[in-house]
Amino acid sequence: MKFQRLSFSLRLQLKSGIKRDTEALQSAGCAEIFEEHASGGNRARPVIARVLERIAKGDTLVVVRIDRLARSLSHLLEVIERLEGKGAFFRSLQDPIDTASPQGKFTWQVLGASAEFERALIRERTKA
Repeated sequence: MKFQRLSFSLRLQLKSGIKRDTEALQSAGCAEIFEEHASGGNRARPVIARVLERIAKGDTLVVVRIDRLARSLSHLLEVIERLEGKGAFFRSLQDPIDTASPQGKFTWQVLGASAEFERALIRERTKA
């Protein structure tokens, strides 16, 4: 049985580093490169929404850096959980996250715990 792994990529259309990002994604073996022109701080981005709808089991969403996908930890975790629910993976080329590997999965879980801790602190401060 042959297992085919497709790579999807997202990057923001920035004036600096466009060529470098594209080359890095191509070197990583990405089959398709999607360009998002909306702000990384905005969760309502149409290209990311389409990619997340289209991505399938065994696919990997690849980004050059995590800040190309999400500006907040909670949004990053939301995207990764959605991928995981579809049986897909996440990989950042410049950050130690690759949810297809045990080390990357561990990093993702530590980030999740940090986000949960941060939310608890915010709730605590709001009550005071």
